[in-house]
Amino acid sequence: MISYDKKALSDMAAIFKALGHPARLWMVRRLAESECCVHELVEAIGMDFSTVSQHLSVLKNAGILEDDKRGKHIYYRVVYPCIPWVINQMEARANATPEQVEAFTRLLNTLKP
Repeated sequence: MISYDKKALSDMAAIFKALGHPARLWMVRRLAESECCVHELVEAIGMDFSTVSQHLSVLKNAGILEDDKRGKHIYYRVVYPCIPWVINQMEARANATPEQVEAFTRLLNTLKP
């Protein structure tokens, strides 16, 4: 039986809540490719600097990202490599045909202990 650990589940819920914005999902996927600074994200996503910084702050406060100051720039990277994987799996499922979903479900069932 799975125990109910309110603190652990609350921390996990904060991670999912932080991922609850399209821009933040995109940022996590981008940062999974390689670390980068705010200016690079601003240029790539087309939002203003303060908006990107605010989104990065939400992700960092949830423990999804960590940062490293190098000179005048702060570089961000993903802490949990599984989060971009989960995002990619969800996207693949959303775009999958019913046959692909069924095949994937059968594969997952073979992996259960």
